[in-house]
Amino acid sequence: MMTETRYDVLGLGNAIVDVIARTEDDFLAKHKLNKGAMTLIEEARAEALFQSMGPAEIISGGCAANTASGVASLGGRAAFIGKVRQDTLGELFAQNIRAFGVDFETLPATSGPATARSFIMVTPDGERTMNTYLGACQGLGPDDVAERAVTMSAFIYLEGYLWDPPLAKEAFRKAAEIAHGAGRKVALTLSDAFCVDRYRDEFMELLRSRVVDILFANEHELKSLFTTEDFETAVAALRDMGALGVVTRGANGAMTVTREDTVAVPAFPIERLVDTTGAGDLFAGGFLFGLARGFPEKECLRLGTLAAAEVIQHIGARPQRSLKELAEQEGLAG
Repeated sequence: MMTETRYDVLGLGNAIVDVIARTEDDFLAKHKLNKGAMTLIEEARAEALFQSMGPAEIISGGCAANTASGVASLGGRAAFIGKVRQDTLGELFAQNIRAFGVDFETLPATSGPATARSFIMVTPDGERTMNTYLGACQGLGPDDVAERAVTMSAFIYLEGYLWDPPLAKEAFRKAAEIAHGAGRKVALTLSDAFCVDRYRDEFMELLRSRVVDILFANEHELKSLFTTEDFETAVAALRDMGALGVVTRGANGAMTVTREDTVAVPAFPIERLVDTTGAGDLFAGGFLFGLARGFPEKECLRLGTLAAAEVIQHIGARPQRSLKELAEQEGLAG
């Protein structure tokens, strides 16, 4: 029997503090940074980048944490499970996410690596290049998965980046098992095309074995998953998997893909593209908020594109305006 729903969305992911700086393409070339990708780095490389990247904003981030913040900004009920160290950045992360109204109760580590940091270089075209030191994130494990929180959440949202730390992978599987045992749905975001390259076979198995009910991906990630350069071929392959596919297409909007149907909406209009960091995260927050409230897929997509549009018009991966108010202004359910 399904228990009472307390949260619309419970995110499980890497608890990261973003260090964001504007830079030029020649900086990326000089430091051999892979533009548009997320690269895992060691602490020494993290310190070297921090010293060379110039003035930066330090903002709480992390894929699933951003999504949970988006849900809360829309007026939803959200929680997050992720590991920080008991240090200054760990306290900053906890303070920031709780300020959005997201429940965050994971106990911090009292020893070991420092709180994770992602060094994000934003070029003039708005593209973000991420170099991430996972730090304390690697300590996230099955013991951190709060069973009651999982069973009381309509949707469990897991990020593909969790497949990098071995213990986090176990936490991922435990959360999915508990969720399905309680009649809940499990969503996975592929996170990054390079992440897909690392774990393609395992992600495909998660879909085939129905561990994942909802898959979020952008065009590049989807084509990487199905090893094709043709978008329509990738969509057809996704349709055959049987999960609810949710695909973002940047300026071309977003779509859902099921065995039975395809629903598409255009991108939400913006005044100026500033920083694409968090676009997919906030899109997922808008979509899942709508799904948790029983809205039609088209309205869920529109909420997702609205949330993504807000976050790409400023630096940082968390909303700076109330998404609930924006949704109401646009005639969307908020």
